[in-house]
Amino acid sequence: MSTLFPTLELGDMSITAVSDGYLQVDFGMLANVNAAECENIQNGARVNGLNDVHINTFLVRRQGKNILIDSGAGGIKGWGGGLVANLAKMGLEPGNIDAVLLTHAHPDHIGGLLNAEGEAVFSNAELVINNEEYRYLEDDKNFAAVADRVKGNFLLARSIFEKYQQNFRPFDKGEVLPGIFAMPLKGHTPGHTGYRIEGSQESLLIWGDIVHFPHIQLQKPEVTIAFDYDAQMAAETRSRVLDMVSSDRVLIGGMHFGEYGFGHIEKGNSGYGVVNIKK
Repeated sequence: MSTLFPTLELGDMSITAVSDGYLQVDFGMLANVNAAECENIQNGARVNGLNDVHINTFLVRRQGKNILIDSGAGGIKGWGGGLVANLAKMGLEPGNIDAVLLTHAHPDHIGGLLNAEGEAVFSNAELVINNEEYRYLEDDKNFAAVADRVKGNFLLARSIFEKYQQNFRPFDKGEVLPGIFAMPLKGHTPGHTGYRIEGSQESLLIWGDIVHFPHIQLQKPEVTIAFDYDAQMAAETRSRVLDMVSSDRVLIGGMHFGEYGFGHIEKGNSGYGVVNIKK
């Protein structure tokens, strides 16, 4: 197996954090913290690009099946765009992907599903999404109610649902694929979902967008981002999840968790920190 990207072996499954690249987010998009605090935290963590937000996807391999969790941004808005090339480095073409599970339908998680011509990139893949997320985005009343700057996100999601409609599956809860269980993590979006991956020897939680700036939001879980659908709920979910994964020593993977992709969370005197990132 390729060692180009961070990979965990869970027994009968392997999980690889496959980078799609970066996007940049101004600290002014964050609430309950000021820019100077953000810069201090980022500098203290020796982060090179203070405003860089790394975009991960996760490739799950099990019994000959290749399953992606999220698709990155695919170059939309100039964000990311490296997923297909990085999969190729692992010997995989888009047609080799059997399913794509979505944590949620923001552009930096679904943009990689369509090419520049607006056609499906992963033409053989089943597209799987939380039903509440899907229903929210398909509801014209919700579309009418959101700010104009958000309407494009709805239209992108709807176009993707249409292009994958022949192999499209919304789910409500439970085991979405063998060994992969949905975990509701609402707040960032109405149907924001994590995936608990149960291998024969070890397990892992892919937690989606619990954090965007891990060093900042782990130290200060109350910090929210303008992309949150319900900022208060997002902060409450983050605090609850951080308490759970730190207490139970749950191995986690995050879409914006840095290039290594994986780690454990440890509670400290002030907030939380990342420990034991596996390279």
